[in-house]
Amino acid sequence: MQSEQALGPVRFLVSRESDTFAAAARDSLAREQQWRASQGQSGELPPAYFLAISGGGDNGAYGAGFLNGWTASGTRPEFKVVTGISTGALIAPFAFLGPKYDYVLERVYTTTSQRDIFTKRGFKSLIWGDAAADTTPLATIIASYVTPEFLKEVAAEYAKGRILLVGTTNLDSLEPVIWNMGAIASSNDPGAVKLFRSVLLASASIPGAFPPVMIDVNIDGTPHQEMHVDGGTVTQVFLYPPSFSVNSAAPRKRVLYVIRNARLDADWTSTERRTMTIAMRAIDSLTRTQGIGDLYRIYTTANRDGIDFNLTYIPPTFNTPHNEQFDTAYMQSLYKVGLDAAKAGYSWQKYPPGFDAPLGQQLSK
Repeated sequence: MQSEQALGPVRFLVSRESDTFAAAARDSLAREQQWRASQGQSGELPPAYFLAISGGGDNGAYGAGFLNGWTASGTRPEFKVVTGISTGALIAPFAFLGPKYDYVLERVYTTTSQRDIFTKRGFKSLIWGDAAADTTPLATIIASYVTPEFLKEVAAEYAKGRILLVGTTNLDSLEPVIWNMGAIASSNDPGAVKLFRSVLLASASIPGAFPPVMIDVNIDGTPHQEMHVDGGTVTQVFLYPPSFSVNSAAPRKRVLYVIRNARLDADWTSTERRTMTIAMRAIDSLTRTQGIGDLYRIYTTANRDGIDFNLTYIPPTFNTPHNEQFDTAYMQSLYKVGLDAAKAGYSWQKYPPGFDAPLGQQLSK
């Protein structure tokens, strides 16, 4: 892989590169204006629609179904920006390229099973290996869709000023990394396809359960190999770093849609008094509360920047049994819930869970 300078701004280190992110946003606006001029378009910029897709494992079936139902309703916009984490990262490129790829989301989230995603390793792997399972099957699925031709399509949309971002976690430095997938696709670098695939796999690689993904980078002429894992270890969903504000860009209407591939109500279950069961239940609790905190952070940022906030999530009425990870029957049922909700004209939630509108906004309605 060539240096990041040769590839352009292919990634952003959230904790220390706000200026780089701001520069990339300005470049995006310049590309959009150039493309509009080439099409004979002028005047005010059209509304910018943002889509943020969360993690959630096989609960990604909700987001996949919702996007398909949104298309069927005839109200799904073209998104200026699409972001994805974990299972949301696997959905994001297809959501970015539009309804023509709805069939992929339906196929992946209604016909795959556990063996199509990973194979279990022996007990010794839990102690001496890097993960409990092997994700070669998932890597194969990613490779079957993420081809050189697919990257050309992403690059064509990037040239119009559109943005596709995927989050991973650099486990060595313990920091979130946002990957500019459009810049990767546009690089013409011989390693671009491999890097694009690796980022998607890394974002969905749950530490301990799935192996980390080693990504080769060459910075300032010095080669490095970094260990990347599920972006959900640091955030369940993201829009852009709070240190950046779109208010510095050209004025336009901006609308954000957040698809949270999870329930937000408490999921009661009887917990066995066993070490692993207790630990996993605690992790589930941490993930849930982290996800709710992420929604508050995004809402606060959107409210500051004058972006219309809209949220959907798995309803508390959904109660199909979940017998194992990537349970096909479970995913089919959840996919239909998302599909039907969007087709019927979903009433978007305007605030994070547990948050009431300020009194002034309530009185104005």
